[in-house]
Amino acid sequence: MATQTTTSPAAGTVPRPLTLRNYLAYAAGDAANNLSFTMAGMFLILYYTNVVGVEGAAIGTMFLVVRFLDAVTDLFVGRVVDAKKPGRLGKFRPFILWFSLPLLLSSMAIYSAKTFFPEISGGAAIAYMYVTYILMGSIFYTLVNIPYGSMAPSITQVPVERGKLAAYRGYGTALAILSLAFVIAPQIRANVQNPEGLQRSLFLTTAAFVVVGMALYLFMVYNTREQVARPSTPVSLRDSFRTLRTNTPLLWLSGAAVLFLTGMTALSTLSSYIAIYVQRDAQFIAWNILAQMLALFFVGPLIPTIVRTIGKRSGYVLLSGVTLIGASVLAFAPLAENPLLGPVAFFLMGLGVMGVNTLMWALEADTVEYGEWQTGNRTEGTTYAVFSFTRKMGQALGGFVGGLALTWAGFSAADAAAGQDQAADVATNIQLLTGGLVGGFAVLSLLVMLFYPLTESRFHEISAEIASRRATQAAAE
Repeated sequence: MATQTTTSPAAGTVPRPLTLRNYLAYAAGDAANNLSFTMAGMFLILYYTNVVGVEGAAIGTMFLVVRFLDAVTDLFVGRVVDAKKPGRLGKFRPFILWFSLPLLLSSMAIYSAKTFFPEISGGAAIAYMYVTYILMGSIFYTLVNIPYGSMAPSITQVPVERGKLAAYRGYGTALAILSLAFVIAPQIRANVQNPEGLQRSLFLTTAAFVVVGMALYLFMVYNTREQVARPSTPVSLRDSFRTLRTNTPLLWLSGAAVLFLTGMTALSTLSSYIAIYVQRDAQFIAWNILAQMLALFFVGPLIPTIVRTIGKRSGYVLLSGVTLIGASVLAFAPLAENPLLGPVAFFLMGLGVMGVNTLMWALEADTVEYGEWQTGNRTEGTTYAVFSFTRKMGQALGGFVGGLALTWAGFSAADAAAGQDQAADVATNIQLLTGGLVGGFAVLSLLVMLFYPLTESRFHEISAEIASRRATQAAAE
């Protein structure tokens, strides 16, 4: 292993404990990210079925196809991030500053099909959907999110602080999702059989998100700092891939993430249909999501305690089991007769889904140290790019199976876009398929995570050895 000099992002500074301002700033970054990415996950399929008239299977196929493009863009951006030399704003934040506005504008364009082209339909509508979704998800979101996620290992190496940082990231996500739910749900309810009215409403709303999102990104950029020592020698492409090949914990974590995110995204994709067609009131979009987000604020503060007591891997397994319980309630509860059971199911699923998702970010940060321990190369960008790609594949599969589930359930986009009712058994089919997808993929993810090798004690040993190597190198130089 070649000897490398190490440097901190700000020469002469000593890493200091994170403050509430730092945590809030990092949370703001993911809140802004979710104004575009989660907006697409929650409402893109509903927009294109109920406003533009594209069938669910075609939209689900797009989710799957476009994510293969992400294999290229994620790894490319990860390499660009690893190769960049730190500047006045550090290594990662300049990307966020440069590409956040294009990201928000491309997200707005997704929901403007009928505004820009009032008669669009058929192949032209599908082409527009592909182009705008690729611009938003595969290009601009990647250019913002890969640097954003790659920052976490450079902000702190303290396990409890990493747990809190991941929890605050979850809080930012939760606040964005709640805002989306309570802003968009009334618009859907008011225009459930008025596609033209829903188009006007979504166009104005996504325009407002451009302004709000930029304010959040700027707060994040100017209130976070990179302070973990890193090798000063640039990491080559060969070194990056050598690090990935030997990073066994990253491979196991990525496999578990693909499975868990498939179920999680299927839930997000179908949740609007649960409210509209099963609970028979679009306002339950907001109430179900509120219950899910309240679960995050319940489980989020427990994440540092979980990390200290049973560790991240055991916490992941435990919370996956809770997800299965909530999915069972969703699948079999009489939601049509008692729609208030819906928020109960979403709360239980939220405990598991939000807890697992929070732990994923802390686990990913740990794999950066493992890669550095194995090879001497610190590759935050490439490591995060691989993990981000596997998460996107899970989200793509979730969107794909969610779209297929609508077709399997007998849902007709043509009837929805014409303001007509669905067939009688569609609601029951949607309910059973949604619960089954969430629960089934949670179990598969749990089984994979049982083999994850980087325990808390092993992580502490690796971190201590890395620190010892750096001290020895500094003394020798």
